Amino acid sequence: MNSRHAVLGRIRAALADVPSEERPEDVPVPRDYRRSHTAPGEDTVTLFAERVADYRATVTRTDRARLPDAVAAALTARGAEHLALPAGFPVELLPAGTWQWHPEPLDVPALDALDGAITLAAAGIAVTGTIVLDTGPGQGRRALTLVPDYHLCIVYAEQIAADVPDALARLDPRRPLTFVSGPSATSDIELDRVEGVHGPRTLDVIVVNPTPLEPRP
Repeated sequence: MNSRHAVLGRIRAALADVPSEERPEDVPVPRDYRRSHTAPGEDTVTLFAERVADYRATVTRTDRARLPDAVAAALTARGAEHLALPAGFPVELLPAGTWQWHPEPLDVPALDALDGAITLAAAGIAVTGTIVLDTGPGQGRRALTLVPDYHLCIVYAEQIAADVPDALARLDPRRPLTFVSGPSATSDIELDRVEGVHGPRTLDVIVVNPTPLEPRP
């Protein structure tokens, strides 16, 4: 008997007293765990920005009217000129200038030669400072944000959930979900931190407020 047979045998023994006609959906499972670790009335957008910054990502807050300017400022600060552009990305969000936008499809060598990628997000999680991508319009496939060394991600304030359970309730579990908490980083047994091993070395996040942050001049 191998390990597989042993495990299955124990499962069958544990289920021996279950009626044959019973189905999993017939038995309610209590879900009384705590759904959020935020304080009542806490500003989840501000918390999200703070937690993202804790991961050594750069966070900029803007409004819809100033979004192209915020994109231009982020790219200029990074010296990024050639950016991967996922299908479905709203072109009206792109700033005017000398930047070169490289639309999909792009193979791995082409992605590796670019300065970075610009994408939207599917959701944000305030408590963990996490961005969630699901390959939807404006996000692209996983390779688009894992191969280039720089990722500029736009997150709308209304996409930010307080905690993980609330975020999962907004997402489709059938889609390929990628959870991003800061730039890619790892450390060895000596705790020497190395960034950019499993994904982009640099992450910029622009949080977009639904209303103007201040009157336009």
